[in-house]
Amino acid sequence: MKNGCLLLLACLFVRIVTAQVDVENDSLPELTAKDSIVVSAWTVGLGYNFVDDSGDVTDKLFSVNAQWNALPYPSRISIGRYFKSGIGLSAVGSYNKYKVGKQIDGRVNQQETDYLALDTGVSYDLNKIVGETAWFDPYLGLGLGFTRANTISRVTFNTTVGFRIWFSDRWGADLNTMAKWTIGETDATNHVQYGAGAVYRFGIEKALSKKGEEKLALRNALEKQRQQYQDSLAQATREKAALALAEELENAKKEAALAAERAISEREQREARLRAEIDKIGHAYFPLNSSYLNPESKRVLDELTLFLRQNPTVVLSVASHTDSRGSTRYNQWLSDRRVLRTTDYLIANGVPDAQLVSEALGETLLLNECDDVTYCPEEKHSVNRRSEFGIVAF
Repeated sequence: MKNGCLLLLACLFVRIVTAQVDVENDSLPELTAKDSIVVSAWTVGLGYNFVDDSGDVTDKLFSVNAQWNALPYPSRISIGRYFKSGIGLSAVGSYNKYKVGKQIDGRVNQQETDYLALDTGVSYDLNKIVGETAWFDPYLGLGLGFTRANTISRVTFNTTVGFRIWFSDRWGADLNTMAKWTIGETDATNHVQYGAGAVYRFGIEKALSKKGEEKLALRNALEKQRQQYQDSLAQATREKAALALAEELENAKKEAALAAERAISEREQREARLRAEIDKIGHAYFPLNSSYLNPESKRVLDELTLFLRQNPTVVLSVASHTDSRGSTRYNQWLSDRRVLRTTDYLIANGVPDAQLVSEALGETLLLNECDDVTYCPEEKHSVNRRSEFGIVAF
């Protein structure tokens, strides 16, 4: 009976230790800048407005040539404040001209006249209903405005539908349609005003996205689970028999580790040696906003050339990067140029094309904290402007 209890206790301890090792080896998900979204900000915008004041907008909504009025230069300016709740406040100033020959208030316009408008409104971010996308931002709005058009002044009630596309936390494009209903008895008809332009955000406040919240919840759950296993292990180790078994298992684990070290194959040893040689050669670095190789970078590539000649079965990965300064699109283009110049130099020195696998990663894999929102000196930014190398096969 006594021996049976000891055996049961030993099995329980083994299960606890095994579970604890699995939990501790699981890496906790790290929160990054990509897990956050903008939840409130100020915006300013500059763009174009297009006015359809034909008097039959519901009949020929997109009769551009006959009914739309536009200017060849920016004619719309806006400012807005947007809150965590999804509510936004905005003011828009517009200037346009009613052109001769266009349909205005149901007849062909015979004289060019000015169009002036100042509109205010309240909007609601539809992402609060359909789910955050970070880059696509549809909205609906209501508001009041004052318009002077076709020599007639009027107060208008406005309804707006539109969307913004964000290329970064700061910059985006805004496209919208505003239906403007005349208030009071005037000779003016209702009309539609379209807007298109660039917008810039400042005074930004960010919070975790839904994905970020899920990642944080998972991290907290794993930490809690780890603590539970640690508490269970502490309880089990208070038992004398379990402690003795733990010592025996630890000795067995050490013996297994030594056996594993002795069992490392010649292939694994060679791979470790090759990777160590690559790491010793280092990276090829680039000047700011440049894809040209400097003498130090060429020295690194010359050492790589010699390494590949001595190891003709090695397939080398070449990955080129930029620092975070500049737009994402520009940095992707720049890293494309850098990886091309790096591989061209190696091939020109006699390295077969089949030994190279190249990839341009832009600013996606920074080696430090120097992202778009963190100030860093030049010496820190410079470590990210690199071509780095690894072993794909050998």
